[in-house]
Amino acid sequence: MHPEDLEAWSTWQANAHLLRRVKNNLKNISVRARGAETATSASMPVTGFLHVTGGSPQIVIVLDSTSPTSLGSLVRPLSWLTAGSYAVWAPEDVTEYLPEGSWYVSTLAETDLDDALNEVQQVLALGHYMAWGAAAYRLAQRVGARFITVQHGLHTPYAPPLAPGTHLLAFSKADAEFWISGRDDVTYDVVGSQLFWEAAQKPQIDPGTISETPIFLGQMHGAELPRASFARASIKFTHEHKAIYRPHPSEKDKLSRLTHSLMSKLGINIDRSQQPLNQVNNPVVSIFSTGVLEAALRGVPAWVYHPNPPTWVTEFWERYGMNRWGSDPTPAPQVPVQEPAQLIAEYLTRSLEN
Repeated sequence: MHPEDLEAWSTWQANAHLLRRVKNNLKNISVRARGAETATSASMPVTGFLHVTGGSPQIVIVLDSTSPTSLGSLVRPLSWLTAGSYAVWAPEDVTEYLPEGSWYVSTLAETDLDDALNEVQQVLALGHYMAWGAAAYRLAQRVGARFITVQHGLHTPYAPPLAPGTHLLAFSKADAEFWISGRDDVTYDVVGSQLFWEAAQKPQIDPGTISETPIFLGQMHGAELPRASFARASIKFTHEHKAIYRPHPSEKDKLSRLTHSLMSKLGINIDRSQQPLNQVNNPVVSIFSTGVLEAALRGVPAWVYHPNPPTWVTEFWERYGMNRWGSDPTPAPQVPVQEPAQLIAEYLTRSLEN
């Protein structure tokens, strides 16, 4: 939807949900009342924690969060890089997630990074659409380093645009071409999905232990579909198939809780156990959750479902090989033999040598 225009994407994201739209409007009114110009959080300078182990880092890895997919995509590759060849900059002290070593951690504003990292040639992030990723891109622009984006999740048409001139490390050729969307300023390499590789390493489930009751993965926090569409699909499926509804961890807002209450009154079982999905032995169903493919990799039957899916949703299902409820279970996605994190590290090392 927004192949190049980050500002347009940010506006869409800020206004995708009613509550988010109201908050954004109030924020803009407040800013205008102070006589200042509006600015997205991604465009504002930030201060973070710089982690170094000595030497002269040629690579800087920038984190926006310590989510599992962020750590898998950006931190896991560090295990194959030479200590001292890289630095990590993050919103908090992330030493506990980094490879063992003598880490020196200092608080550093992004405007001071240039002097601290004066030999950097590569800047690695999940993109330039969040605050620290945006700062990473600005750093790359200032020092003439290559900005590298690592794909960490599945992409709908509402994915944020790639930064100008970025090099993308993608899950697949199809994902790369979809995200690039015809642009000629972006290059890419395929490294595979660290998320799926890790899921494939877990023991295959014994078919005899699989429950007959499906579990429906909630996604009401998402901005890609109207909340009513998420809710209707969830209620229809769970009610008709006596399925268990598993709320997404982000479904904590008042409207989500009211929807959960309504579902309970309709006799729908709400899973509040917070048991990790990779330990759940129920068949998995969702609208377009990554959990469908993670379940398939464990040998758990998994499907996608929506009573009236928009065209982009069916295209998403086809691109990722997700099968609809009522057909054969979704096949496990292809996983590279070599760990994607290692491939990322090898790419970074090879690029520095060239």
